[in-house]
Amino acid sequence: MQKILNRLTNHDRLSKVEARDVLVAISEGCYNNSQIAAFLTIYMMRPVSLQELEGFRDALLDLCLAVPIEDYNTIDLCGTGGDGKNTFNISTLASFIAAGAGVLVSKHGNYGVSSVSGSSNVLEFLEIKFSNQTDFLKQCLDEAGICILHAPLFHPAMKHVAPIRKELGVKTFFNMLGPMVNPAFPKNQMVGVFNLELARMYGYLYQNGTKKYGIVHALDGYDEISLTGKAKLISNTTETIVTPSDFNMKIQTQQAIYGGETVKDAAEIFMNILKGQGSKEQNNVVCANASIAISIATDCTLKEGVQKAFDSLENGRALQRFNKLKELSSI
Repeated sequence: MQKILNRLTNHDRLSKVEARDVLVAISEGCYNNSQIAAFLTIYMMRPVSLQELEGFRDALLDLCLAVPIEDYNTIDLCGTGGDGKNTFNISTLASFIAAGAGVLVSKHGNYGVSSVSGSSNVLEFLEIKFSNQTDFLKQCLDEAGICILHAPLFHPAMKHVAPIRKELGVKTFFNMLGPMVNPAFPKNQMVGVFNLELARMYGYLYQNGTKKYGIVHALDGYDEISLTGKAKLISNTTETIVTPSDFNMKIQTQQAIYGGETVKDAAEIFMNILKGQGSKEQNNVVCANASIAISIATDCTLKEGVQKAFDSLENGRALQRFNKLKELSSI
């Protein structure tokens, strides 16, 4: 590691193979906490190159506990986090709305590192069971239309990194990797990223694969469609700017999508929205994000996706999906 750190502090770059090998060595416990922290810190001060990101991704995918659900045509709705905006759990809510619209969802998520409440924080608080057992995950897809993939259960190789990330409390390149390393290898994905450079890197990596995807970044900094302004959308077929009017919606304030100060606050917001008691702005933002996922998975237009999303939320089907998942969690 000393040689690698010296190279990186001299502004050198790792090749794809070198990046993969470093992450594998970290997973095998070859380096101490100080070395790992130094390695992470370097990438907070300068961008990760495309080759490095690809190597890191390949390492985590090679080391993960893969979920054999390839017979299911699922989508993952997952953001990188790290935007510092402290919104409520928009992509997680959008996942249940998409499921309520008939789209199978394999939701990858983790505890928040730089935010109050990550996907896993709020779901755990709401008594959703985390499991890496294939039979249980298939049952969730069959009966609830959604399964939850809590990252630490599928990436045990990262046990040496998790406590260091928590202690650092800021975004690292692992935020960039999260959406790329879903252990179910879903055929469809909606990814939210925290800056335009990362959106372009994701687009480059994804265009070489077979996945149907939509990569979004709000131009005012959100890793999702925030409806607070314009957003970049990169997909298999287009690269464009979307505005709230593309969803038949209006621009809204940042305060309207604030996530609260605690996990309990986030959970209350989460359930209020699912129960149809959310504000117009909250409902709009989750349905806008869900509409992109629905359009990716079903090949419908964005506005058709919006209608399907609102139908799922307003008719209670999204809530039914959540309640079924909670029921399965208690068995």
